[in-house]
Amino acid sequence: RTVFELLKLDKLLVIPTGRPPHKSLAPDSPSPDQRLELTRLAMEQTGLEDRVEVLDLELRREGNSYTVDTLSRLRELYPGEELWLLLGADMFLTLQTWREPERILSLAGVAAFGRTEMDMEELFSVQRSYLYRTYPQARLVTLTIPGVVDISSTELREQLARGEGGTLLAPAVYGCILREGL
Repeated sequence: RTVFELLKLDKLLVIPTGRPPHKSLAPDSPSPDQRLELTRLAMEQTGLEDRVEVLDLELRREGNSYTVDTLSRLRELYPGEELWLLLGADMFLTLQTWREPERILSLAGVAAFGRTEMDMEELFSVQRSYLYRTYPQARLVTLTIPGVVDISSTELREQLARGEGGTLLAPAVYGCILREGL
């Protein structure tokens, strides 16, 4: 919600990853339909109402999910619209290693945000400089969002497996996890 307001977005499209190319999903991972439902439940808690939409583009696609393919499809669905790709700091710092980074940066601006309140500016500054030198057409925004919980998805899954961490999730999401035994 904070990024939505800071960037003055008209709509937030949230797209659960289909099959990430950089890691394998554990065999006991939620199914694509379950992940879509968890995402929808989480987005209902944002208070953005009809300004947020959960799309299943990657979940329906065969093979690995590449950001460049998703952005190309979004460009077809929303011709003439200004697109922004929202990333956490860890993903932003490796963007140049992704499939077709130049094309990604031509299809959308990138807004990266820190997961902690600590000053990320030194890391962000080095990466911004590199990306601007390498991809002059890049549109980049970096920011640190106060109050964001400093926990990775891996750490959260580990806590949930121990019966902890439920307070870090929207109640509807945590309820679904418990109900479905995820």
